[in-house]
Amino acid sequence: MKDIYIEEFNKLKTEVESCRKCALHESRNKIVFGNGSTDSKIFIIGEGPGYDEDKTGVAFVGKSGQLLEKIFQACGFERNKHIYIGNIVKCRPPQNRVPTIDEQRECLPYLEKQIELIDPKILVLLGSTALKAFFGLQSKITKERGQWKIYNNRYVMPTFHPSALLRNPSLKREAWEDFKMVIQKYREVVDAEHKCKYI
Repeated sequence: MKDIYIEEFNKLKTEVESCRKCALHESRNKIVFGNGSTDSKIFIIGEGPGYDEDKTGVAFVGKSGQLLEKIFQACGFERNKHIYIGNIVKCRPPQNRVPTIDEQRECLPYLEKQIELIDPKILVLLGSTALKAFFGLQSKITKERGQWKIYNNRYVMPTFHPSALLRNPSLKREAWEDFKMVIQKYREVVDAEHKCKYI
């Protein structure tokens, strides 16, 4: 991230930490602002924090996060070097329910600002909620995963959320095909020499 944006990024985090725009703040322990490299060219976007994330304030540290970490390793990506991870909403919805449209609407400007400041080349949308937040309620992850989209001049790859892979391991093969496309796009637009032992 350019030095001129660091102060703005930190100011945004402070604003999120005191956010009271929707009811999710009432039950949260910690906001999950996002984490990873602010110089990343890949921005991973999930739905919202779960139990473990709410306790730690770190995105994707539970079982889904552990699986995602294995996918990153297989891709040759390191969370603190190649990746930044955030969510559509920054507070945990009760019982991990899907965040409402109003909750998403209040929180999305924070995510949009993060994307603007980090300026990634590639967005990876994990699951239906993230896909619909960016491309409309008519979007279907089962039909649109694995197909490149464009959003504000950035390449966007929708794929399954890791929690879906844990529930239905048969989806892992398709998700891996999606991430292989991400590797190839990364080589195309960021680093032609990026190493991955699988492709």
